[in-house]
Amino acid sequence: MQHPSDSTLKDILSQSKTIAIIGAKDEPNTPVGRVGQYLIKVGYTVIPVHPIRKSVWGIPAYTSITEIPVHIDIVDLFRAPEFCPIHAHEVISLLQPPQLFWMQQSIISPESVNIVQQYGITAIENLCIMAEHKRLFN
Repeated sequence: MQHPSDSTLKDILSQSKTIAIIGAKDEPNTPVGRVGQYLIKVGYTVIPVHPIRKSVWGIPAYTSITEIPVHIDIVDLFRAPEFCPIHAHEVISLLQPPQLFWMQQSIISPESVNIVQQYGITAIENLCIMAEHKRLFN
């Protein structure tokens, strides 16, 4: 899959304010812990999504993105590839879908990419949002 250009990605990240992290856990020495804390630190409103946890990083967590009462600009996934199509279907069911569906480093799901792109949502797979943000803005 071809990712958006650096210019397009920088525009999306600049304009975005709210990021839902699916698979969020407040374990500081894990990729999701580091990425979540980084995104909060650089000014994004981060909404954790986890089926069991009630809060992550001191922020109330939701069991599904379909329960989040505000518009989400980016959905960032920390889930195994076989679960990504389920989340892609959740994303396209939202009244206001996000602009970006991001699957983290080592997460590749062509099926999910196909699902969201049919609805005009930009998809990224196998890249770390934190690393890309640092690369584009530092």
